[in-house]
Amino acid sequence: ATLSMMDAGVPLSSPVAGIAMGLIKEGEQVVVLTDILGLEDHLGDMDFKVAGTEKGITAFQMDCKISGVSSAIMGTALEQAKSGRLHILGKMKEALPSTRENLSPHAPRIYTMQIKQDKIRDVIGTGGKVIRGIIEQTGAKINIDDSGLINIASSDEESAKKAIEIISGIVAEAELGKIYMGKVVRIADFGAFVEILPGTDGLLHISQISDKRIAKVTDEINLGDEVMVKVIEIDGQGRIRLSRKEAMREKR
Repeated sequence: ATLSMMDAGVPLSSPVAGIAMGLIKEGEQVVVLTDILGLEDHLGDMDFKVAGTEKGITAFQMDCKISGVSSAIMGTALEQAKSGRLHILGKMKEALPSTRENLSPHAPRIYTMQIKQDKIRDVIGTGGKVIRGIIEQTGAKINIDDSGLINIASSDEESAKKAIEIISGIVAEAELGKIYMGKVVRIADFGAFVEILPGTDGLLHISQISDKRIAKVTDEINLGDEVMVKVIEIDGQGRIRLSRKEAMREKR
């Protein structure tokens, strides 16, 4: 159990190991057994389990079939148990010296993220279409409450990260001054509309397409083209103005 948790990245104060001690007693003859098996447990007179760290015992449990165990026998059992426990801990340390810093990519995990309440419907979609699509695509389990808190549970890191990426894209909002790689979704005489985020587009006016004067939008860009644009204005109604020439200047 200790190695499993350390391998999964669970922080532990100290590794713990356990060992089972046994006893065979015939009259005055006594033999204390270390690391007993099932047959020795069944036929023996004692089953004494001891668990602990390098510093000491953390738990023990004993089943005894005889009338009592003397302090001398108990002392021997504890001493042998300590030796066995430290040996096991040493072998564990050789296999895995410390808890892994990062959670195993194959370990189950739960992530939480907070979105604005007015974005909940975008993530859920009509009749739950969007969220079902995310679940089918990633394999993650997703739950959204009325406050916008999203719980994403997954059996591995890749699925959870993919779900977070998709949701983040859906709820993302355009940022003033930020450069985006967008897709031309509509052409007009006065400019083009470029989708910079899923479901979010802005106007790229013909005067903002190029440093040089152009007669037609299609002299520089066409429907479906991927273009780099900068958000230069977001008005009070949330309408977005874009500039290709400013984005190109910054990236030179």
